[in-house]
Amino acid sequence: MANTFTKIATVTVGSGGASSIEFTSIPATHTDLCVYLSVRSARADTDDQILIDFNTYAGTNLSYKNLVGNGASASSGGASTGIYVRIDAANNTANTFTSLYYYIPNYAGSNNKSLSADSAFENNSTTAYLNMVAGLWSNTAAITKLKVYSANSENMAQYSTATLYGISNS
Repeated sequence: MANTFTKIATVTVGSGGASSIEFTSIPATHTDLCVYLSVRSARADTDDQILIDFNTYAGTNLSYKNLVGNGASASSGGASTGIYVRIDAANNTANTFTSLYYYIPNYAGSNNKSLSADSAFENNSTTAYLNMVAGLWSNTAAITKLKVYSANSENMAQYSTATLYGISNS
């Protein structure tokens, strides 16, 4: 069967940045969700971490394991307090944005929700980061809202974008 991607919504951050990117009223008419982001943090550092949260935005029952590589070394880790993905920040090369996507299978089903995420960003070719994440939201509710935001309470930079797709197996 072919997978059919249907664009549900796109958000583009305007002048001055935004504290989060949110999608609300997500219909339960698809099999899976996919969120593609081109995102940059306004944090005065070389990187930031972005979090994803669902429905009530309580940040609870979220956990992850990750693998990060920067061209010179690799590391792994995880936490039971959120789903973190490393992204580009203000002290990196101007006007570069992290490419990031989340894939959330069976988002409307009655089981706990798993997700995978991949991101990549670079700093003027001197440092590049690849980050792969496996996450779990231990909740059986259908996902109807989704929010991404900085773990350090920083704004998303102007021109950051996110597009939400519904995927149907048909």
